[in-house]
Amino acid sequence: MDFPFSRIKGGVGAPLGFLTSAVSCGIKNPDSKRLDLALIYSEKPCTSAGTFTTNRVKAAPVRVSQTHLRKGNLRAIIANSGNANACTGVQGIRDANAMCDAVAKPLKLKRSEIGVASTGVIGLPMPMVRFEPKYDELLERLGSKNGSDVANAIITSDTHAKEVAISFDLGEHRVRLGGCVKGAGMISPSMATMLCFITTDANIPAENLRKTVLECVEESFNRITIDGDMSTNDTVIVLANGAAKMPALRRNSALCKQFRRALRWLMLELAKAVVRDGERVTKFVTVKVEGAKTYLDAKKVAEAVCKSALVKSSWNGGDPNWGRIIHAVGYSRARIREELVDIHIGGKAACIGGLQAETPMDQLREAVSHPEFEIVINLNQGEADYTMYSSDLSPEYIDFNRSEYAYWKQARKDGLV
Repeated sequence: MDFPFSRIKGGVGAPLGFLTSAVSCGIKNPDSKRLDLALIYSEKPCTSAGTFTTNRVKAAPVRVSQTHLRKGNLRAIIANSGNANACTGVQGIRDANAMCDAVAKPLKLKRSEIGVASTGVIGLPMPMVRFEPKYDELLERLGSKNGSDVANAIITSDTHAKEVAISFDLGEHRVRLGGCVKGAGMISPSMATMLCFITTDANIPAENLRKTVLECVEESFNRITIDGDMSTNDTVIVLANGAAKMPALRRNSALCKQFRRALRWLMLELAKAVVRDGERVTKFVTVKVEGAKTYLDAKKVAEAVCKSALVKSSWNGGDPNWGRIIHAVGYSRARIREELVDIHIGGKAACIGGLQAETPMDQLREAVSHPEFEIVINLNQGEADYTMYSSDLSPEYIDFNRSEYAYWKQARKDGLV
């Protein structure tokens, strides 16, 4: 960031006035002891904002959380892994509401003040019989030092929990931001299965927060892709409780712009962490498109390249195949001229003016041999640019995603299917 900040511990529990907890319910596997149900709660009233999947097939918790946000502000979030509660019909809505009710009454909140999120297998009814005995323990465990438990409780195919927390000065007041994210597969822009929860003790009015969150999501979570698949459950929820005891941030004020930079930085760190932990990925690739006529043209080119199975396969094989890149540029539907396109891989010219550059192939192969590298595509037609973050596509990814039969087998034992 372009101003001083400090990394701190605690994730979503780091900001003042937030309590968190997580318990093990055995949602996916009754024999498992890993955390799979989490709660985030603010001791003070909050302003809140959220963005959700643009998939027309939306999970029950997405629909419920969207409804609650339209009614007002959230003050708590309950979330689970192991079951997405997606494509579960009216019963899915009832189950999502039941999760909200289970914590609303003990916390003396309205149901509409609770956000709910789920991640896991699509199409299976929620095993609510496993949730109910654990609600009391979930509430009893609420504390200020359990933020990392939330990050662990929401992971599915992730290899590790992902969280970030920072503190920084806004004027004369010290402010904290904390966040956690899960996601490793079904990751694609709009909105890049992914859950993200962010808390802050800054004082920011609801409408201001909503606009700021929309802007920051567009520049972070909407800039990543792993496999080109969009989940039914994608959710980003931000809670701000004002516990830092600072004046309210006015829209477009210098302090609000500084807060926006901090929130964008934190979201982008979490978004990049999702790509780096993608299902069986070996490469983290930054794709920058420059010189486009319009922002939309730059975006079309970046998305076409980052989603191309051919391009991603070549990255996995250490093949600097610029031909696959320019062919994706060509079908992106952006306005381009082939003879103007330049492509640099790892700082080395691979294509100049739509033709093979003079860079020795060994140098290009060396550039893509690293676990992280950058590709710059210059269309040489204007001033617009767009950056995305992507990964390779490996044989192991295909093997990992060939079957979810084991989940359905357990569901049959539970009498859910």
